[in-house]
Formats: sequence, structure tokens, C-alpha cells
Amino acid sequence: MARRRNLLLQGPPGTGKTFLARRLAWLAQGSTDPARVELVQFHPSYSYEDFVQGFRPDEQGAFRLRDGLLVEFCRRASLEPEQPYFLLIDELNRGHVARIFGELLLLLEADKRGPAHALRLPYAPAGSPPFFVPENVFVIGTMNLADRSLAPLDYALRRRFAFVSLRPEFGEPLRALLAAHGVPAALSHHLTTRLAALNQTIADDPDLGPDFCVGHSYFCHPPATPTEAPAWLRLILEQEIGPLLDDYWRDQPAKAAQQKKQLLAGL
Repeated sequence: MARRRNLLLQGPPGTGKTFLARRLAWLAQGSTDPARVELVQFHPSYSYEDFVQGFRPDEQGAFRLRDGLLVEFCRRASLEPEQPYFLLIDELNRGHVARIFGELLLLLEADKRGPAHALRLPYAPAGSPPFFVPENVFVIGTMNLADRSLAPLDYALRRRFAFVSLRPEFGEPLRALLAAHGVPAALSHHLTTRLAALNQTIADDPDLGPDFCVGHSYFCHPPATPTEAPAWLRLILEQEIGPLLDDYWRDQPAKAAQQKKQLLAGL
């Protein structure tokens, strides 16, 4: 992250991308100070005017020029140049990235930071100071790879980010978490082995693949007491994983039913 200043965490849903993004920011700044961390989620309606600058209605219904989230965040960061600031962009690929960033794609580059590379914003009045991204601003984005409705990322954006892939973890770390919360070992073994087998089936399916695997975050909030564990697991499998499999194999309901039966067998 220090090398590129822009990091993108990508992977299937439920692999802890947003969770990790926030903790990477806390680790890098050495504290959990919320003043230096800003979280925004992109979506199809999010615009350049929201993110950078544009005319927005005020309380009286008149339109006024307002700075967007990025400009305000960079202004705060420039007041503390010795402190790292982190902009977290959740679901980055759900927005129209080229339209949201506009000409600021240039300023994201690690070697284009600071006043020497400032640009004048299109909406800015004549005489306004040009805008730049301070050197102490780091961007961490997350990207869901399983959404079929999303277009591939713009190559201009790809060139400005380092990518790290996250995968589901149904091995020892999850078993240790469950054991620490009193989940019986037999139930933990059932969960991890069945989900690992399910993910292998999903990964081998030519219509799905590894990007559609089931993430471990479904199971990262264990029950309060060991006696609640069987019901806790059954509810997750029936009410959350089951409907997901029905959607994955919409045209193959028998396959979805078989996989759900295998998950629940023995509970």
C-alpha cells in the first residue's frame, strides 16, 4: 500500500473485504481514530457531483456549488501532512468509476500527488485554487467479483491500483474462532468440511467459478452459548446459504436441492 498508495481488495462476497480495509487503515495509522478514515460506498446513482464537486440543492431549494466527499477529505488531509489519511471505497465497481472520478484518475497516481500536479476542477469559479490529492492520502477499495451485472473495471483505473485477492477461509483460523466461542468441535468440523466441499463444487462449475464461492463471514458471529450452536448453524444454512444456492443454480433446481441436502445432512 505504501508503494502504490491505492489498494483494491477483490474477491467473492463474504470474504471480509470491507472488514479488512478498515483494519488495514487502523494498522497503518497506528490507531482507530475515525477522523482520518472516511468510508463511502459506490452505487449506480453515485456521481462526480457527489464525489468531487457540483451544484447541489440547499435547504431553500436553490442550487449551490458544493465540494464533494473527496475534495473535503483531501482538504482535511492537507492540514495534517504528517498523518496518513485513508479513503475507503466499498463496492468500487458498482459505480460508473470513470464518470465518478473524471479527470481525477490522473491525480490518483502515486507520482502525481501534491500541489505540483494540481488541476482546476471543471465546476470551480475563475480564480479558485487548483485541486490536488495530498501525498498522505491512501485509497483502499473493495470489489465484489461475483456480480454478473457489473462491467469490468476501466483499464485506466486498474493501472493505478495494486490488487490483492481474498478467498473464503474454512480452515484452522475459522475453527479456532468457533472453538473460542464454545462451538462444539464436531459442529465446527461439519461446517468447515461441508462448506469447503460446496465451494469446490461451485469453483468447478463452468457457469460459476471461484468468484462465486461462499465466504466465511456468514459464520464469523458465533452464538452466545454452545447449546445454541446447532440452531445457529442450521438457520444460516437454511435462510442464507440455501437461497444463494437456489439463485446460483436457478436453471438446475435439482443440483441446488442436492447441495442444500448435503449441507444439512447430520445436523
